[in-house]
Amino acid sequence: SDHGSVFLLPGDGNPKESSPFINSSEATEKSQQYDGKHMALFEEEMETSPMVSSMLSSLANYSNLPQGSKEHEEEADNEEEDKKKKKPVKAPALGTLMGVYLPCIQNIFGVILFLRMTWMVGIGGVIGSFIIVFMCCSTTMLTAISMSAIATNGVVPAGGSYYMISRSLGPEFGGAVGICFYLGTTFAGAMYILGSIELLLIYILPQAAIFKMEGLEGAEAEAAMLNNMRVYGTIVLSFMATVVFVGVKYVNKLALLFLACVILSILAVYAGVIKTAIEPPDFPVCMLGNRPLISKGFDVCAKTLESGNGTVTTKLWKIFCDTPFLNATCDEYFSNNNVSFIQGIPGVMSGILKENLFGNYLEKGNLVAKIGIATVEGPDETLTNSNRYVLADITSFFTLLVGIYFPSVTGIMAGSNRSGDLRDAQKSIPIGTIMAITTTSLVYMSAVVLFGACIDGVVLRDKFGEGVNGNLVIGTLAWPSPWVIVIGSFFSTCGAGLQSLTGAPRLMQAISRDGVVPILRVFGHGKANGEPTWALLLTACICEIGILIASLDAVAPILSMFFLMCYMFVNLACALQTLLRTPNWRPRFKFYHWALSFLGMSLCLSLMFICSWFYAIVAMVIAGSIYKYIEFHGAEKEWGDGIRGISLSAARYALMRLDEGPAHTKNWRPQLLVLVSTDVEQNVEQPRLLSLTNQLKAGKGLTIVGTALAGTYLENHPQAQRAEQSLRKLMETEKVKGFCQVTISSNMRDATSHLLQASGLGGLMHNTVLVSWPRNWKQADDHQTWRDFIELVRETTAAHLALLVPKNIAAFPSNGERFSEGHIDVWWIVHDGGMLMLLPFLLRQHKVWRKCRMRIFTVAQMDDNSIQMKKDLTTFLYHLRIDAEVEVVEMHDSDISAYTYEKTLVMEQRSQILKQINLTKTEREREIQSITDSSRGSIRRKNPAAATTQMSVTEEQPGGSSKEEEKPEEEVVFFYTYNSLSFCSRAQSGNG
Repeated sequence: SDHGSVFLLPGDGNPKESSPFINSSEATEKSQQYDGKHMALFEEEMETSPMVSSMLSSLANYSNLPQGSKEHEEEADNEEEDKKKKKPVKAPALGTLMGVYLPCIQNIFGVILFLRMTWMVGIGGVIGSFIIVFMCCSTTMLTAISMSAIATNGVVPAGGSYYMISRSLGPEFGGAVGICFYLGTTFAGAMYILGSIELLLIYILPQAAIFKMEGLEGAEAEAAMLNNMRVYGTIVLSFMATVVFVGVKYVNKLALLFLACVILSILAVYAGVIKTAIEPPDFPVCMLGNRPLISKGFDVCAKTLESGNGTVTTKLWKIFCDTPFLNATCDEYFSNNNVSFIQGIPGVMSGILKENLFGNYLEKGNLVAKIGIATVEGPDETLTNSNRYVLADITSFFTLLVGIYFPSVTGIMAGSNRSGDLRDAQKSIPIGTIMAITTTSLVYMSAVVLFGACIDGVVLRDKFGEGVNGNLVIGTLAWPSPWVIVIGSFFSTCGAGLQSLTGAPRLMQAISRDGVVPILRVFGHGKANGEPTWALLLTACICEIGILIASLDAVAPILSMFFLMCYMFVNLACALQTLLRTPNWRPRFKFYHWALSFLGMSLCLSLMFICSWFYAIVAMVIAGSIYKYIEFHGAEKEWGDGIRGISLSAARYALMRLDEGPAHTKNWRPQLLVLVSTDVEQNVEQPRLLSLTNQLKAGKGLTIVGTALAGTYLENHPQAQRAEQSLRKLMETEKVKGFCQVTISSNMRDATSHLLQASGLGGLMHNTVLVSWPRNWKQADDHQTWRDFIELVRETTAAHLALLVPKNIAAFPSNGERFSEGHIDVWWIVHDGGMLMLLPFLLRQHKVWRKCRMRIFTVAQMDDNSIQMKKDLTTFLYHLRIDAEVEVVEMHDSDISAYTYEKTLVMEQRSQILKQINLTKTEREREIQSITDSSRGSIRRKNPAAATTQMSVTEEQPGGSSKEEEKPEEEVVFFYTYNSLSFCSRAQSGNG
């Protein structure tokens, strides 16, 4: 109902029986849902015992494309006539195996496994590599648990991880993390393309290189290789983008082939490992001393050969010697060490695992050396013929390995990204994702141990297989042929690149269509069938940046940052929802706990800085910039916001802490309650009062802008809303940060009193009231104005609040004005602990008053020691750290009341007492500081109620003299009272 009531209707639960509140069409719909439910249950029972034909049919329909791709494909296939006659046939819903498990498997197994896994084991050792794999897999497993909790917390929105984060943490975090996830997916496409080019130019078709590397060494060879990667990478990227643009159906048709390549390649490796235990393969590595030689430059691993005519030299001899004759001058290391063979793959039973347990990190250009072989090296030998030895192409260390390896465990979002295609997303996403991570983690961990137990360390550290006839190192294990791995990994990396170029534009299209990032709205448009054309163009341009970097080892840490940031905020979303006890957070996933999410978030943040502190900071700056942009310029979205829950809890905690005890004097700052009046149309009558408020807010305290309306709440509620909107608009114009409050009561006096009493919350209460001097209060027919003002003064006195009363508020400067010179004069008639000096100090923090000087005027009698008073006041201001000029004005006894005279001399008497008792400098400063703490208490002990009324209106009485009318209009008077004491600071517009 309109008032939020809930009605429960009796019934037996049968949706076919319609109640009087359900019409016939609704009953028919309910009946169809009921029959459909039973049909789905029947189909589910049939699926529990799948036939071979149904399995083959499921495999034939397998797709690894994100949500919406099939719909776009079907839309493209339909002719215009078919569109008018019938709707596109919706693809059948997918189960756990086809919808989540296999897509996650395909996305997790990638180029790093085939191209860098063996090198990582050789450099980091089995123990170090196992730690890296365990950390990364633990991170993804914890993230999957958090993602499962989100997936089981109600209906899973179609769109995957971006929708999960944005609907949990709000549009700011959702947009920032969604864009980071998009960038990670885009750079993943660049990484897959670079991996496929590396496979092509190094292992499949080296002669296809445009920039020839033969005869080059060092930086020249590296530059030629990078240029080849850039040229071929750009060509492959253009081709893939064209395929995606023409239609995703071609990518979809190859999805099963790409999956088969991945699975067959991994099975071939494990089959080869098993074969090494029975019959180790023959992969000899030619060694000169303990250094492996690049095998392309020679055909025989020997210095000389015996022939019928005697001893002849080999090609290897010619590489290290100046002539082919036996009396030639040869390289010193070549002469002192023998040439020998070692088996690159000794097999599982060889015991090589002990040698590969620990890491062997290398600097760029260092020799890859075999451990355990005796070698003879000269005392000051310089490395010659370096292009014949296997060298390290990159400086390696533990954190670098983490950054390079982590992309091999990404891809866990493949199931959640297709949540709309799943039959039961709440069931399939947790089971399929966790099973996929478990499977891949076991494969990676076992691969680390098996590689270390099968392959010699000198071959593992040979990244490009130069010592084993240029073969892919992992391919040396493959059965029945290394080409199984080479061809299989090539097709799988090409397929993964196509999938990245297909999924990333759709993610960008989803972000753009949400409208949270206004600058990206253009990328929400596409072809008639919904294909994200503009988003694909943007993705290709960003992917080209990764291609121009051209190094797989340099691109991998970049996408690691973006994926880690996405995973970190998934964990953060779950932890926040649990700790804040959000009522809507009720996940069905049994194995979830907030501590696991917090641990996953900590691991993600740690891995970001372990991989690369520089890239981590850049990624955070990008995410932070997007967050602030969405906060200031993004569209408002009512998605629910976990961050708002943090603000609520933090505010509650802070308010409770503030209310624990009285505030100390040193922590005092003006917390203003600004009382303004409105006209008939609820427009503010004193807008300059808010300008003054802005100028006084250097203290960054609380600001409440309130107004009072006469009447009843039920009848005047629309006027109150208009007044509140008017206040908010004016506060925004004057850049006043704070709250507004409108109170309605039977009369203005009571409404103002209610504002004074009820504003604020707990320890966050106002301590200062800012109100304008009443206008037209001298007129005989308007006594109520000054009576209300006097009552307000009395109420602030009773509440122990400071009262600021600016007179001629219209003549005060606006926020856009600037004083180039002038003075702010403070008439310090009665000592108040320094509070009156604080107000002009705060004004001078604002750019309007910054160039004005501050002058303090105090009053003395004719027979007082004016010089000593000035010195004491100067010292007091010094200890208060306020820069001001001091002036003592002598007045006759008749001009100063006894009470004022008594309080004025408090400081002078204290100074004399301090001198008489001869206190030290530290003690004297402590005594001077105590003035601030004790003076207010001494003032409160008096009963100033009678004096308040008199002194607040001493300047003029109703119907009094006309001196007020003789004052110039540009004169600005600023009255201040604290506990019934009246002071004023005066600033002339002519001198600031």
